[in-house]
Amino acid sequence: MLLDRILVRQTICLRRLSAGDRAQEVAFGPFLANEKVTPERLIEGWSEQTGSAVAGRHVLAIQDTSEINFKTKPGRRRGLGEIGKGSGRGVLVHAMVAVDADNGSCLGLVGGSVRTRSKGRVETPHAKRALKDKESRRWIETGAQAETVLAQAAMVTVTHDREGDIYACWARLPGDDFHVLARAMHDRAVACGGTLSSVMAKLDFVSTRAVELLATPKREARRAVLSLRFTSAEVVRPDGPDARGLPETVSLRVVEVVELDPPEGVEPVRWRLLTTHAVADVAAAWQIVDWYRLRWTIEQLFRLMKTHGLQLEDSQLASAEGLIKLAAIAAKAAATTLQLVQARDGKSGESATIAFSAPEIAVLDGLADQYRGRTTLQKNPRQRHSLA
Repeated sequence: MLLDRILVRQTICLRRLSAGDRAQEVAFGPFLANEKVTPERLIEGWSEQTGSAVAGRHVLAIQDTSEINFKTKPGRRRGLGEIGKGSGRGVLVHAMVAVDADNGSCLGLVGGSVRTRSKGRVETPHAKRALKDKESRRWIETGAQAETVLAQAAMVTVTHDREGDIYACWARLPGDDFHVLARAMHDRAVACGGTLSSVMAKLDFVSTRAVELLATPKREARRAVLSLRFTSAEVVRPDGPDARGLPETVSLRVVEVVELDPPEGVEPVRWRLLTTHAVADVAAAWQIVDWYRLRWTIEQLFRLMKTHGLQLEDSQLASAEGLIKLAAIAAKAAATTLQLVQARDGKSGESATIAFSAPEIAVLDGLADQYRGRTTLQKNPRQRHSLA
């Protein structure tokens, strides 16, 4: 019921969700405090429709982490740990969303985690910790969830930004029709000597394309002319406890696009993308770039949770436990909202079954009959049982 209310009213404020019904507002509190309602069970519900929605498709399993910053003050930390550089308190939402690689449709959430740093920050230096003791293990654990949830997909490409450039990801996750695509964070050593940077510097650019860059908090929307080059590389296992026992090398393809002539005063685009996909020609290399650009989908989901929709960070719940559960519910609501927005804007022709259960669709059918327009102009032109 809480998820349904959030979807309809597009808010996480319990008072607004109750629509003036004080008894209903009060009932939401015990639900979020119920020990049987765990974050893990809520996250299991993220993928209820996703598994069947991906059947037969090539799916980009895009994952990322977002910091949800809640207002606190000394003496009222609400049980929340530090986030960012320690200046704020909140929860960390790590989510993976399934996206159709061919048309960009959001097919639903796959898995992830929601947590707070209740025990504070770890004092052991990052480089000296085993992977099991690092927060970065979430990239591998969520990637492993995708193997189960997306079992019916024809192909899966786990896609993430620089933070997910972890050697263990490259060594452990790939399999038959299960690939990885990430933007490089590290200038890794290669088996032939040197590093990725020295290898790429020897290559000529072989193709150019103009692309539209969407606006971000750090960048205005604009057009950029990107030059492309690509190659293969045997990446060498790094030193450190988190790579111990892994293969000495992994074979990757490297696709790099660079904005050689950016506007004055604007930071140029430079994406070095690593993938386990075969990249035999220019067309295949540009395909890798296009798939990476669909990573924008998960940024949209997080904005719907935080600033452009549900306003999750405005919640006044007093406990970290309640805020973690509310964040898990909000993630599911944001994913469904994103699917509906894509359908409304004509960017998706998906069936309603990717977002709603059979009983929910039956209710929607009844409402559609009740509110159907009398004239052709007033009637919904979309196909029956589509998300639109």
